[in-house]
Amino acid sequence: MTQPLPASEPSGPEPAPHPLVVRYLAHVRVEKRLAPRTVALYTLDLEKLQAQAQRAGVVLTDVGHAQIRRWVAQMHGAGRSGRGIALILSGWRGFYTWLGREGLVASNPVQDLRAPKAAKPLPKALSVDEAVQLAVFQGAAGDDPALLARDQCITELLYGCGLRIGELTGLDVAASSQASGWIDLQAGEAHVLGKGSKRRSVPVGSKALEALQAWLAVRGGWAKDDAALFISQRGTRLTPQHIRVRLKQRSLQAGLATPVHPHMLRHSFASHVLQSSGDLRAVQELLGHANITTTQVYTRLDFQHLAKVYDASHPRATVAGLKPAGKTKP
Repeated sequence: MTQPLPASEPSGPEPAPHPLVVRYLAHVRVEKRLAPRTVALYTLDLEKLQAQAQRAGVVLTDVGHAQIRRWVAQMHGAGRSGRGIALILSGWRGFYTWLGREGLVASNPVQDLRAPKAAKPLPKALSVDEAVQLAVFQGAAGDDPALLARDQCITELLYGCGLRIGELTGLDVAASSQASGWIDLQAGEAHVLGKGSKRRSVPVGSKALEALQAWLAVRGGWAKDDAALFISQRGTRLTPQHIRVRLKQRSLQAGLATPVHPHMLRHSFASHVLQSSGDLRAVQELLGHANITTTQVYTRLDFQHLAKVYDASHPRATVAGLKPAGKTKP
């Protein structure tokens, strides 16, 4: 039976490289002129392949598809990431492709074999309290009032409307045929141009409208001829990078433990709306997602919140209004 991959590299001396491995590494180094770092990585990958073949009692040219699949499963079971396995398979695939061109193998055992998919990390979202703490932050004494008004408006729109950073920077002061987006103060709606050049309208809450009116009242002191809603002190349209830097500074000044970036506020918007409404389709429309599977990630963001809703509302979750037995804080 093939032994599993060791958790760490063996401490003893490495076996001598197989002659075919030596030839292949010379090929990629001299003929393909790959970078030394790439050649070094290929060397490590092929050392793993050679060690596995030796443990299985097969020569490199006789390794089959089933054996490669078994070794991939062992690497995955030992905790190696999907990305790490994919890089190893790429090195092995190139080696067997070269062996095939040399007429030394009839088929490539790594062909069409893919690494296990890595679980997508959940998007980071603020708690409701943290989001509100950031939104209401009034700045420090001596800060430029216009700068504070602009940054508060940016924060309110990102969190209150779930806008992408590009949609925010594309907003103009007024609607026009050239505008990518604008805000209708009377209707309380933001009209934006999203991914795939798709337009959508998003409701703007009362707090965001108040912040917008406060910003518009002082924007004229910086404005030149730029139609952009959000401008720098020089009167030019803000860039996404500028907003990222300002939002990070604001979050740290507001006392949040984690620096906040614009997309985190979009995630927070989606998570909090879904928690309150449970309407996944509505959140999809608000975010401008073409596919609802993209929106479904938010159903996994706050299981503890959903558990609390269940405990409070399901007739079989509680007895006579008592808290279910066995519930403990994490």
